[in-house]
Amino acid sequence: MKKFSQKFKTGVSVVVVLLGVYSYRKLQALAADPAGEKDCGPAVGGGGEQAKIDLERIKAIAPLKDVKWSQLGGSINDASCLNKTEIYGVVEVRSVEDIARTLTFARDNRLSVTTAGVRHSMGGHAFRKGGIVLDMRGFNKIVLNESSRSITVQPGATWHDIQNVLHPRFAVRAMQSTDIFTVGGSISVNAHGMDHQAGALAKSIKSMKVMLADGSLRTVSSTENADLFNLVVGGYGLFGVIVEAELDIADNLVYQTGRRMMDYKEFPALFAGEIEKDADIGLMYGHLSTAPSTFLKELLLYTYTKIDGTDFKRQPLGEVSGTKLRRLTINLSKQGPLFQEIKWLSEKHIEHRMENCTATRAQAIGSADACLVNRNDPMHDSVPYLRNSLPDDTDILHEYFIPRSQFVSFVDGMRKVLTDNKTNLLNASVRVVHQENNFLTYSPEPAFSLVLYINQTTDEEGSRRMKKATEELIDLTIAHKGRFFLPYQLYYSKDQLQRSYPQINDFFAAKRKYDPGELFTNTFYQKYAS
Repeated sequence: MKKFSQKFKTGVSVVVVLLGVYSYRKLQALAADPAGEKDCGPAVGGGGEQAKIDLERIKAIAPLKDVKWSQLGGSINDASCLNKTEIYGVVEVRSVEDIARTLTFARDNRLSVTTAGVRHSMGGHAFRKGGIVLDMRGFNKIVLNESSRSITVQPGATWHDIQNVLHPRFAVRAMQSTDIFTVGGSISVNAHGMDHQAGALAKSIKSMKVMLADGSLRTVSSTENADLFNLVVGGYGLFGVIVEAELDIADNLVYQTGRRMMDYKEFPALFAGEIEKDADIGLMYGHLSTAPSTFLKELLLYTYTKIDGTDFKRQPLGEVSGTKLRRLTINLSKQGPLFQEIKWLSEKHIEHRMENCTATRAQAIGSADACLVNRNDPMHDSVPYLRNSLPDDTDILHEYFIPRSQFVSFVDGMRKVLTDNKTNLLNASVRVVHQENNFLTYSPEPAFSLVLYINQTTDEEGSRRMKKATEELIDLTIAHKGRFFLPYQLYYSKDQLQRSYPQINDFFAAKRKYDPGELFTNTFYQKYAS
């Protein structure tokens, strides 16, 4: 109780300081829960005669009656709120039959089909103008196979729900660092996360069932139909619809949390000489400073080291606490240098003292700051504090994969690009990826991943500035023999795509081989494969 009281007082102190420098009403707006999905403006190509033609076509074609349409006509958007696009409609998938019927309907009426989960790919990868969207979120059955230490899941299952099924005995082996995403979406981008030993999701997939454009079902794995497997993983939904996946799982180990502050230049040697060699470090990631005084120069490294958890009682998984305070801190950092400094100071000196430890055995470990958690705990975060009600405002993800020997030079170049463009960087994470062998791999060799979370206004000026910064960061990445992640905004040119991914034309050719009618066609494919 005393420890809780101390944490509470610390939190209150932070709020009091913030109140002293900003108006109470403004703080309320910055901490407010979102009222719903944001509307950032008109649909791409929307309005006028084109919208009228699309609607007339929809009315002329009898809707498929054996499936549930949650939407006919209208528009759809993704998490960026910058890609509002008119579509034919949305089908709520509940069964394999729903998918097969929709594909037949689309083929008969020359409509395109895309699959969508929570739509966090930010370049229209989950839809295209005039197409049908398969909403997979209701197709989400999860089966735990204890004997084979695996789970069999439908693609609409989220990692949050999967963790609730696995806990307390088991844990996810590979996933993103937050749990909001669907399995189908994660496979389609070959997601990776905090486990630097497990690699990306591809290495955890035992097998999948995929429905091709002609409606046939194909079982694929690294040994069965391996060519198709390597195209579907990281294939952005262009080769078929994932209807089921069997994934390896891990033990729900107990970790002691650790953190250390260092100069960013020290990180590559530290990783190679210590972390990579220590099999007991199960999870790790770094945060680079976003404060102007130490911009991208300090690195706060987080580690989770395995301990003997035999006598450790695993508590039920809890939801994130302090949502409004977290949201307030993030949104204040969008307001200028002072608040950016406060946010970084808070992460360095305060946040870990408010850490939600599943249990603590400080005397046994010999450290008053020691904290013990389940493997599931650090990944059981649905980041509700990142959603807000701020108008004309959105937050955008970038990710760059840099050969490990190029890390310091790349960060120096990135600092200059972001500073010159006055980019409002909210967070910069450093993670580790191995060589990945899927066809459109973002990591042909071991690399460090830099994940940027950037705030921008949703007007034309905000998008213009983001486009310029993105183009410069991609050029910087290519100069360092790295690759940029493709699920984000489509500001890159065809030439930049070709230079970063030399195999892209072969990828598009393989897509046309498996889907000659180009039934599966999203905005990304439409822009770059033409």
